[in-house]
Amino acid sequence: MPRRFTPVEEIIDARAHAWLDTVPADSIRSKFIEFLVFGAKQAWACVFGAALLAVILAARLWYPEDAALARNDALTLAAIAIQILMVVFKLETLRELRVIILFHIVGTGMELFKTDVGSWMYEADGILRLGSVPLFSGFMYAAVGSYMVRVYRLFDLRFARYPRLWVTAILATAIYLNFFTHHFIWDFRWVLLAAVAVIYARTVMHFRFFRKTFRMPLLLAFTLVAFFIWLAENIATWAGAWAYPDQVDGWQLVSASKLVSWFLLMIISVVLVTWVYPPREPDVPALESERPERDAIPDGI
Repeated sequence: MPRRFTPVEEIIDARAHAWLDTVPADSIRSKFIEFLVFGAKQAWACVFGAALLAVILAARLWYPEDAALARNDALTLAAIAIQILMVVFKLETLRELRVIILFHIVGTGMELFKTDVGSWMYEADGILRLGSVPLFSGFMYAAVGSYMVRVYRLFDLRFARYPRLWVTAILATAIYLNFFTHHFIWDFRWVLLAAVAVIYARTVMHFRFFRKTFRMPLLLAFTLVAFFIWLAENIATWAGAWAYPDQVDGWQLVSASKLVSWFLLMIISVVLVTWVYPPREPDVPALESERPERDAIPDGI
């Protein structure tokens, strides 16, 4: 069983519980704190992506046009620094770093192909690049991976009726291949979307962040994450990190059709994360209900 928290998170958790455990259960104050803890944990899970997005915005607003170091190279060096700091300060484990690196490789492979066929484009500056793809682009996929592995730990995710792993692996492979093949043959994304709906229809995600365990259909969780990535994508394209063909003559909202792409990407992401954290069944509800209120508080907020 992997540790739920890194050493830094254990310190934060212990100090938080010193205060939170004194709050009466089922009070309005308790419910408000549950809401705050949920938001705080989501923000903590997003720390890599938030830091990278902040750097991209800062580069758009303040990076000198005549700087000796190209902006894309500066973004790459900043992304490398963020990743190193995440590990050095124990915000990510080395176990998690493996899957984040895999996200990086998978994402960079897609970037090389997609820019070659003109799906989107980057500014042609800097030397830290592979072809027309600046190396910082892979870190944007790594940011998604970082969020996925961290949210798994922080919310102690469990899954009822999770599909067989070999089925999800085949589905994820088909989705990844379709991102390439749809440029040459029929686009199977709607077939794949239907397959996702069928395979994950009965799966329910259980998560906790203070005293209670909550449930959510996994398909809804995929949709919500895809939506927030789409929002971040709009911010990044406004900041000039990359541009879609319809944004070359002036920025506009990223097409809502990209929500489907991000939704399907969630399947690839989840399958990669199961390599590090195999899905676990939720605790038996009857056993949870038999515990005293004090004991029902999980080992971590």
